[in-house]
Amino acid sequence: MDLAAVLHAELALALGREPTALVLAAVAGAFVAGGLVKGLLGVGLPLVIVPLLALVIPSPKAIALMGIPIVLSNVWQAADSGHVVYAIKRFATLLVTLAIATAVTARLALGLPVATLNAMVACALLLAVVLMAWHPQLDIDTRAERRWGAAVGTLSGMMGGVSSLMGPLLITYLVALRLPRETFIGSISVIYLVGVLPLMGAMVSLDVLGVPEAVVSCLALAPLFAGMALGKRLRSRVGEAAFRLLLLVFLTAVAVLLLTR
Repeated sequence: MDLAAVLHAELALALGREPTALVLAAVAGAFVAGGLVKGLLGVGLPLVIVPLLALVIPSPKAIALMGIPIVLSNVWQAADSGHVVYAIKRFATLLVTLAIATAVTARLALGLPVATLNAMVACALLLAVVLMAWHPQLDIDTRAERRWGAAVGTLSGMMGGVSSLMGPLLITYLVALRLPRETFIGSISVIYLVGVLPLMGAMVSLDVLGVPEAVVSCLALAPLFAGMALGKRLRSRVGEAAFRLLLLVFLTAVAVLLLTR
């Protein structure tokens, strides 16, 4: 077997389907789009990329390809923030429940038929859209923070286990705590990291994430960073409120497409 045939076979294994030029372009485009949103708003990697990828490749593969970008970006942000120890101490209950719920849910969800997992990703996406549009204002007493953290960690882990979209509930909760900007960034990065590692572990144990998927995930960093650079350049030219509205409409349409495939 020549090198081209080997590469073709590895790509097919990583993507879960025939790697045609159109499929490869769609995968690269999904990472550019996710990077664009990340560059403009500072959030949105799995929220945009996973549903878009799930339109062209099986949902488990879509979630697997997001693993390395999420880990690398959050390791860097957590280390850069200087708030790792603070986040571990303050959010210990949330971190434990998040890790357990993600690990358990992921092992159950990744064994489901692709159509069922697509529907679960779509439902998680619609819930994320509702939270982003609603902006619920919570007032959390510090004495009740441990109970809130356990509930948020469990629910976010369940969402993350089926779709990798654990962010919306976590962001809503941390915003309610009124953390300073740098503390918020450092804390959310640590929390994301603790959530995604059990998800990746479950994918590795179930043979959803292997060497081919890891290689493609690394290669996808190039279009991702290109999208982030473009988003950063457009940040001063695009109104955030209008862009958020367009993003919500777009994500709703993607969720409907996933439900009707």
